[in-house]
Amino acid sequence: MVDKRHWPKLNLETSLLGFGCMRFPTKPDMSIDEEKAEAMIDKAYANGVNYYDTAYLYHNGQSEVAVGKFLSKYPRESYYIATKLPLMFFTPNDTIERAKQIFEEQLKKLNKDYIDFYLLHGLNKMAFETVKRLDLINFCENLRKEGRIRYLGFSFHDSYEVFEEILRYHDWDFCQIQLNYMDANEQAGLKGYELAKSLGIPMVIMEPAKGGSLSVLPEDVAEPLEKMNPDASLTSWAMRWVGSLDNVKVVLSGMTEMSHLDDNLKPFTNFQPLSEAEMAAIEEARAAFARRVKNSCTACRYCMPCPAGVDIPGNFAIWNRYGMYNNPRDVAFAWNGFAMRPEAKAKNCVECGQCEEKCPQKIPIREDLKKLQKELDEVAASVMPPRP
Repeated sequence: MVDKRHWPKLNLETSLLGFGCMRFPTKPDMSIDEEKAEAMIDKAYANGVNYYDTAYLYHNGQSEVAVGKFLSKYPRESYYIATKLPLMFFTPNDTIERAKQIFEEQLKKLNKDYIDFYLLHGLNKMAFETVKRLDLINFCENLRKEGRIRYLGFSFHDSYEVFEEILRYHDWDFCQIQLNYMDANEQAGLKGYELAKSLGIPMVIMEPAKGGSLSVLPEDVAEPLEKMNPDASLTSWAMRWVGSLDNVKVVLSGMTEMSHLDDNLKPFTNFQPLSEAEMAAIEEARAAFARRVKNSCTACRYCMPCPAGVDIPGNFAIWNRYGMYNNPRDVAFAWNGFAMRPEAKAKNCVECGQCEEKCPQKIPIREDLKKLQKELDEVAASVMPPRP
């Protein structure tokens, strides 16, 4: 059975491993393969996993339906369901009625009388303004008084400064952040973890393996980990790094195959925090990652704004991520999909040179922009067609 973590603030116990329900196995038409997904939920439950994290938007709105259906065979008090109010779906013209409508829809999809852990989904500076404008915290607190939710928290994607503002704004029951050994200084990061711990706010962690990037490593990065323990999977190192933080109560993992679940059950059964020697091995892996970057951009943004509209640090971030993780699919989606607007790409550089005069790292920006445009176009074309 997987280990449990006690929540002193809430006086409850959850499994340290939580089942993230955004990556269920799917059929060719992208609908959830219910037979395979239910078998995974059943095995997780049989091994003591009692925390199931879903959201309104996962699997095109069908994850909540599937989670409610799969868990219906078990006693309601034996598991916890976490789902989220999707702030990204709110428009400036929406009122509190939109939140009420979504919540009722969620209860209906889950086929449950209450939700255990309810989160304001994906908070950043802009979304938090919506929270305040619509008084959504008060809305959720009223749901709690009515017994329709039990615990209130938020998930987060923004800077540490925004995280601190949100964390101190309300007496939250818990919060959920992205954290792994390569993102220790990104978004809320370890600094945010320490702040939450000091305030007595329990944490749920998402992306412990950085979306799978820490599960398949280049040979030079994997070497110190495999030398230390050749029998341990690379994923288990990432999971144990997060689980070694004592204010982490749940480590979420989105699992698509039964083998992913089997791999995750192992480190969380009789969980062992990382030793000093193992932490040193991870630091060696981090150093090996750092040596793989394409250039030395630190995203200081002294080069910005670019008169031609090029997002110079954004281009370099994608290029460096490709060098570090060698993950063509992720790079393709970032380059041609979600992270880079066509007008902000390197190809729009007019070679005026203003950026190089301002760069404290003395990076040959114009030359590197040409290189990355060619390389990332080739990588993306091998995975997905360019966005029109």
